[in-house]
Amino acid sequence: MKRLHIHIGVEDISQSIEFYSALFNAKPVKVKPDYAKWMLDDPNINLAISTRVKKGIDHLGIQVDKESELESVRERIKEADISSFNEGETNCCYARSDKSWVIDPAGIPWEAYQTLKDIQYFSASSASESKACCNQALTA
Repeated sequence: MKRLHIHIGVEDISQSIEFYSALFNAKPVKVKPDYAKWMLDDPNINLAISTRVKKGIDHLGIQVDKESELESVRERIKEADISSFNEGETNCCYARSDKSWVIDPAGIPWEAYQTLKDIQYFSASSASESKACCNQALTA
């Protein structure tokens, strides 16, 4: 199964959790002091919000359940001759994932990824690390 991923940068995490919980009539499945995530079935979205990324839509993505689905997305990108960056396994957004990145014609970063496991820190081995991890490989 594939799920649309949307990552939005917010100013106030508590206020935003309240807003999106009301909008989707669902509580987040993961809440941290700087991050929250909803795994919705209707609509089929992985919505993440964070105070660690730029305000507004930070990036979009396609989350897959299986390695074969990720390889299929990567193959379509390759066949279309779209420039991409295969980040591989990385720690980001309180999860360990296998990721690839592209930038669409409007300049919006998209990730194709498979979440491998939850982790206890945002992106670095230290919980005090303050930098964002999402699409850093594209902007570095």
